[in-house]
Amino acid sequence: MGEPYRMSGEGGSRGDISIPEPQKQLLKDLVATGKPVVLVLFTARPLVLTWENENVAAILNAWFPGSEGGDAVADVLTGKVNPSAKLPAAFPYHVGQLPMSYIRKNTGRPQPEHRKYYRRYDSNYTDIPNDPLYPFGYGLSYTTFEYGDPVLSSSTMREGETVKVSVRVTNTGNREGKEIVQLYIRDLVGTTTRPLKELKDFRKISLAPGESQNVEFTIDSDMLKFYNYDLDFVCEPGLFDIMTGPSSANVKKTTLTYQ
Repeated sequence: MGEPYRMSGEGGSRGDISIPEPQKQLLKDLVATGKPVVLVLFTARPLVLTWENENVAAILNAWFPGSEGGDAVADVLTGKVNPSAKLPAAFPYHVGQLPMSYIRKNTGRPQPEHRKYYRRYDSNYTDIPNDPLYPFGYGLSYTTFEYGDPVLSSSTMREGETVKVSVRVTNTGNREGKEIVQLYIRDLVGTTTRPLKELKDFRKISLAPGESQNVEFTIDSDMLKFYNYDLDFVCEPGLFDIMTGPSSANVKKTTLTYQ
């Protein structure tokens, strides 16, 4: 199910980015039978899938595949291929959250991390979560992975130097699988406001059941730079959060001092 190809693209804006209502009604009737339902989703953009997330057994996002799309979908559904893709855009919990991005700036009264309840005058909704339904970088497979804490080769860094960051990833399931390990960085204080996190690097690894691997990234000064008010590409001294994890919303962090 999902969107026909002409429903998106140029001249294809929609105010309601849910699955079209006739399809959703059919999906509800299928779920009502009590049989497990796997939704194969065809779309060219993120959709609101709040009901589907709560009521179907699994969702396979196929986007708009090419001529071999049918074979590829069949291979994933039957388990011949263990999926390993990650989302290049967040799927909102509600259309009212849009526009939204993991790379957003901080607010004057941010909602504390992991707090789910509403509090007046904080930057939160009264009736829905702040978080997307599926965050940027999110994706499941037929196995599971466990991440350790990121470890820096040095807690300080200067211009022209590099610092290594490594994270131990373990396949905790019973199938071989591939995982995309992601590196995010946040400049905690800048002369220009900086995003909460930015994807700076990633590695795709393959692990057998029970196997672990230390995944290493190299941080250089270019990764810490940004265009300031004068449009100079600079790296300012200060603290940087270094984050690793399986998605933008599920990271562990340590702190690097740039001198």
